[in-house]
Amino acid sequence: MLIILGLIFGSFFAALSYRYPRQIPISKGRSFCPKCKKQINWYDNIPLLSFLLLGGKCRDCKKKISIRYPIIELTTAIGFFIIGFNIFNLLIFSILVLIFVIDFEHQIIPDNLVFLGVLVAISNLQSPISNLLAGFTCATLLLLVNLFTKGRGMGLGDVKFAVLGGMLVGLKLSLIWLFLAFLTGAIVGSILILGKKAGLKSQIAFGPFLVASIGLTLLWGEKILELLHLSN
Repeated sequence: MLIILGLIFGSFFAALSYRYPRQIPISKGRSFCPKCKKQINWYDNIPLLSFLLLGGKCRDCKKKISIRYPIIELTTAIGFFIIGFNIFNLLIFSILVLIFVIDFEHQIIPDNLVFLGVLVAISNLQSPISNLLAGFTCATLLLLVNLFTKGRGMGLGDVKFAVLGGMLVGLKLSLIWLFLAFLTGAIVGSILILGKKAGLKSQIAFGPFLVASIGLTLLWGEKILELLHLSN
């Protein structure tokens, strides 16, 4: 059930993350092929299954359908399955998926998604004041990086997202979260440079690393603190 629900929501997230940066209202008609602009029939719009049956190509223009669609759908389905029937966690996960995809593709972190995430977090966390402190502490640290690098090393979207990210991991794990985000960013950046997919001056979206590191921190943050002998 959760996998099917995840596929359905994943299909919606794929469409929303495509339309939002292009200022196309989600209410403006059914999904359409980005290449030929023809509306997609309902039977060609079944999450994941239609992509497989069509061989990854549009039925009308025969051009390839972006792999982003099945990846987002499958990732969301797996996430929903792992999380289970927890409305708060599903809402936060959904917001993080959208932020990850939009920033990865367009280097934009929508303010309204961050604010929505903060509101959801405040209404559900047991210690909202402590978590808000963690969020603003993380945001302040990233703001210092932004000011020091004059915006080249850190965008203000990342700074605002840090409020939400810090709230989710909490004060105790906030520095671990930022460390993992910078570490994964540096590793991926080095791989891209060595593979000549990016240059030393290329701008790489940092939001996806902040998002991914939230999961890493919640899974292994306490163990990292134990290894560093910093756990209570």
